[in-house]
Amino acid sequence: MSYSVPPLDRLVECFQRLPSIGRKTAQRLAMYILTADNKVAKEFCDAITDAKEKIHYCKQCQNLTDGELCSVCSSATRDESLICVVEQPQDVLAFERMREYNGLYHVLHGALSPMDGIGPDSLKIKELMSRLSDDKVKEIIIATDPTVEGETTASYISRLVKPFGIKVTRLAYGIPVGADLEYADEVTLARAFAGRNEM
Repeated sequence: MSYSVPPLDRLVECFQRLPSIGRKTAQRLAMYILTADNKVAKEFCDAITDAKEKIHYCKQCQNLTDGELCSVCSSATRDESLICVVEQPQDVLAFERMREYNGLYHVLHGALSPMDGIGPDSLKIKELMSRLSDDKVKEIIIATDPTVEGETTASYISRLVKPFGIKVTRLAYGIPVGADLEYADEVTLARAFAGRNEM
């Protein structure tokens, strides 16, 4: 008979559902929560509940926020003529760490992948197109991941935007093919950004 504590097993299984968390790491996290004092465990639970209840999509760029607009969209110092299109909210964090981009963002929440059933209606492409109706936007910088899905998405968006007469650029390939933007270091990301090309 093997040793089992059902509530502990359930906690381990919950941690194991997180990306990049294997069984041993999930066990270590579960044991940390169990051995931490009740205040720490309660803060952890409250932080998860608070985030799930309060965080939603920015009505303009589709990034995560707890207000009507995110801090980027509500800033008066941002260049409204530039929109950088990224796949995920964590990509915005990567660009913000670089501290060289002062435009706005648009988060797609994924990339086109017909094999996985992800088409244009599954992404926030319609919301991007609605932002192009006024004459403020002069350039769309497509910063999708350098993967097959990212390239497909970039080409699709480029074809949609071209009739608006807006310049469409793509990040240069300082980032290795197959990599995720969130794991790129600031120097690589800055070089890729500076060397972007028109599509």
